[in-house]
Amino acid sequence: MRRVAQALGVAWHTANSAILARAQRMGADDPHRLEGVEVLGVDEHIWRHTRLGQRYVTVVIDLTPVRQATGPARLLDVIEGRSGRALQDWLAQRDQSWRQGVEVVAMDAFTGFKTAAAQQLPAARAVMDPFHVIALAGDRLDECRRRIQRQTTGGRGTKTDPLYRARRTLRTGADLLTDPGAQRLQELFAHERHAAVQATWSIYQRLIQAYRAQDRGLGRFLMQRAIDSLTRPIPAGLEEITALAKTLTSRSQDILAYFERPHTSNGPTEAINGRLEHLRGIALGFRNLTHYTTRSLIHAGRLKDQLKATTYTHP
Repeated sequence: MRRVAQALGVAWHTANSAILARAQRMGADDPHRLEGVEVLGVDEHIWRHTRLGQRYVTVVIDLTPVRQATGPARLLDVIEGRSGRALQDWLAQRDQSWRQGVEVVAMDAFTGFKTAAAQQLPAARAVMDPFHVIALAGDRLDECRRRIQRQTTGGRGTKTDPLYRARRTLRTGADLLTDPGAQRLQELFAHERHAAVQATWSIYQRLIQAYRAQDRGLGRFLMQRAIDSLTRPIPAGLEEITALAKTLTSRSQDILAYFERPHTSNGPTEAINGRLEHLRGIALGFRNLTHYTTRSLIHAGRLKDQLKATTYTHP
């Protein structure tokens, strides 16, 4: 922005205001920007840290280009808050024909997004994507490892503790383990006190195996078997598996829907969230949500190319 202002011979604020005004016209004020959306991705992130707490936004992503292999995902809008109500209100503002055109909504395990999509997009298929399913199972595995660590050592793990040393190896897919890694897990699971970690690790690996199956039909079968195994009574001492089972069984249809909807993943949504994290870092943070939304649309909503295509003539 500074170089643009210098090239035009104007103040930084003048150049910044002009670019933001044009981006606003091409973004939020452009009625054609949301056309052709068939696959939505929704997620949330922290956009500002304050002394009173963290402030969240919900991001709405167009995943249609990814499914059609015509380009990258694009940011559609940034909504204040991270509640299901915030997403529901945003969807309600779209016209009926637009809502009917949405076929799939990719999301995480947050039930608020599921409820909002069901109410405003009843014909769309909700898909809980692999990224969040594996991340959820991995978090439960970490929780189990830390709990057993505290029970066996009386405190947090150190670099000499076997469980702590294996923290990354436990999160590695079994088919990607090196010989030393496999040996490390074998020695770890040889101890009865690590039985809970091994049980949680086994569920985690079964989910990975299902998603990595070359045949989608086989993947669905493996996932269905893994979820069905969690409907049976779970022994005491496996609190993390119990918590994971509650989510996987209640959202089983959304998880299995992934195998029926190829190329439906919230991975591109997470990638855009990462780009916005980088944007906030470059700007040293934002204080104005409208400003942040406009900047986000420029960097992740395909507005940058349109701005570059505009020729400004300095008198």
